[in-house]
Amino acid sequence: MSVGESSSSSHWGAFRVSRDGLVSPRPGDPDPSPLLGNILAQRHRARVARPSIRRRSAGRGYDSYEEIAWDDALDLVAEALRETREQHGDNAIFGGSYGWASAGRFHHAQSQLHRFLALGGGYTRSRNTYSLGASEVVLPHIVGKRGTYGVLWQSTDWPVIAEQTDLIVAFGGLRLSTTDVTPGGRATHTVRSQLAAAKARVVSVSPLRDDLPAGRGEWLPIRPGTDVALMFALAHQLIADGRADLDFLDRYTVGGDRFVDSVRSRTPAWAAEICGIPAERIVALAREMAAGRTFVAVSWSLQRAPHGEQPLWAGIALAAVLGQIGLPGGGFGHGYGSTGNTGGGRLPYGLPTFPQVLNPVNDFIPVAKIADLLLSPGEEFDYDGGRHTYPDVKLVYWAGGNPFHHHQDLNRLRRAFQRPSTVIVHEPFWTATARHADIVLPVTTTLERDDLGISHGDTHLVAMQKAFEPYGEARDEYDIFGALAQRLGYERAFTQGRTSDEWLRHLYDRWRAAPKKPFDEFWADGEMEAPGRRDDAVLFADFRDGQALDTPSGRIELYSSTVAGFGYADCPGYPDFFAPGEKAYPLVLICNQPRSRLHSQLDMGAFSQAGKRSGREPVRLNPGDAAARGIADGDVVLVRNDVGSVLAGAVLSEDCAPGVAQLSTGAWWDSSAPEVATCVHGNPNAVTADVGTSRLAQGCTGQVTWVEISRFEGAPPPVVAYDPPVGS
Repeated sequence: MSVGESSSSSHWGAFRVSRDGLVSPRPGDPDPSPLLGNILAQRHRARVARPSIRRRSAGRGYDSYEEIAWDDALDLVAEALRETREQHGDNAIFGGSYGWASAGRFHHAQSQLHRFLALGGGYTRSRNTYSLGASEVVLPHIVGKRGTYGVLWQSTDWPVIAEQTDLIVAFGGLRLSTTDVTPGGRATHTVRSQLAAAKARVVSVSPLRDDLPAGRGEWLPIRPGTDVALMFALAHQLIADGRADLDFLDRYTVGGDRFVDSVRSRTPAWAAEICGIPAERIVALAREMAAGRTFVAVSWSLQRAPHGEQPLWAGIALAAVLGQIGLPGGGFGHGYGSTGNTGGGRLPYGLPTFPQVLNPVNDFIPVAKIADLLLSPGEEFDYDGGRHTYPDVKLVYWAGGNPFHHHQDLNRLRRAFQRPSTVIVHEPFWTATARHADIVLPVTTTLERDDLGISHGDTHLVAMQKAFEPYGEARDEYDIFGALAQRLGYERAFTQGRTSDEWLRHLYDRWRAAPKKPFDEFWADGEMEAPGRRDDAVLFADFRDGQALDTPSGRIELYSSTVAGFGYADCPGYPDFFAPGEKAYPLVLICNQPRSRLHSQLDMGAFSQAGKRSGREPVRLNPGDAAARGIADGDVVLVRNDVGSVLAGAVLSEDCAPGVAQLSTGAWWDSSAPEVATCVHGNPNAVTADVGTSRLAQGCTGQVTWVEISRFEGAPPPVVAYDPPVGS
């Protein structure tokens, strides 16, 4: 590493910062992410400079703020926590957080907050993720807990697929821009080169053509929400042709015979009417799948929709009919094209993470039920066979997340955030979440502190070295929680007597990777290759060789008597097709992950801003749909439905199937002109419905909604999302 240069990492890759403050990709990364172009926006004017309190002259989200001294702010937070616990109980505190704040393993806001609150007496928590809410619940019923870990974190590696697979059938596509991103960062991006080197032909089943790189395979433009119908028809054809592996179904599954019976009437002709793919192409694809080693991939996107459990269950059933589960290059995968570490290798040890303690409070919510929690205390909800009750939350403590990005129906979420007595937020920036807080504490970013960066299966541990002094009066989360723990009487339990620097050395020294450099040598070098890494995994190879799964039967449960026993009409104990049904609006809006940033992070960055149209997030339409509405490329348009409305910049593209529009998530919510639109900047969660996938998982359904789009007449209001609130 050059003199005066510092190393660091982000969720979209490792990088270097020069003495002059310029960012460059990590040397040795063959395919660095263009998202690095947003990094320097960490010093943007949207930063929270000093501790601030809401003036309470208007509701949360509408108010101005007053800056106060750190000691006064910390005293207020400590007193609010103490009074809430004493008057309402520990479960009246909701520890809201999400894990994307930093790639650093020590300064990981979620871990810092949860350790702090657990040591103080506990807190109501959330389960699962917005990304995988349905998968994380249904998979253990199909392949067991160990199998779920394998599907999500130790899937078949890309080098095996590249060498062994003849055909990849990718439901939801293989969108390479999302493989730039990995929780904890990725020192070496290789998915593009591995896909390019693969011998396999790829069939992308998606309403968006560019869910697969141009020229890399075949696009089957399916109607959104109908993938299960296509899976059933493919299985039907395999069985009708005598190409189904009935022996595999008998030996390795429970309910294989039921599944075979259930698809006897699900013919290619039946599916063609539903999904818009010609019956003869469905027949031909089934025969192509049977002709060689075939890998069935289901993206994360398909389970972020109503009945999101079903594409995953049906995809596993289709792979089981082929009988190639556990064979090199065959079988099933979940998340390829969704994140960089799917198929990205594995390490024979854990990661150097900030240790957690047991939360004494048992109350929880599925993560996407935050608005229900705040609006409906005392009401019951179903989840994974249980009947649970929303506690009466009085204090919300949020650090390291932005629910006004992740959540659906933002107007409803705003109403929910009016209810708690106190909302405390740690934030570097004046996001919509910060604007809904009573107390905002400014925190440092990755460029302003030291940390350790690495992800599951990563090639290197990266030294994340401080490049700049903290902005304004921003402090590290660890120091904030340490000061609060001191006021509340458990500082020693939280810090264990260590400074941040001492924690980094401690985590490194106890990290089980071996051999490894002395800490000072690693820090001076800026990185260390992860020893013992392998990238030759074959998912379920041990199961095929005789090791039972930890399901009740020890086999893949294509029929789960456990789930069937729950009695959920919207998620029976087997894969089933639920038709989207008639909708009040003519266009399906796909709300996928953006190419220009991670979620809403650094939306004000140069690379993210370069993709805006008229200063707003672009919405893509098929030219035929645009022409029918009098919309030209570059027009500002109004996207609306019964939930809300949003202004966006129109982009005409043949990459969208007819009847489909696409508006990525992550534009900062700007509700400054509600008389015009719920959001004037382009946040699609202004129009997504706040409903769960089913009573089983209650996962997020924000991937799809139904809308109308029209040309906006007149002068659109300015975007002020990045302007600090008045008085700050």
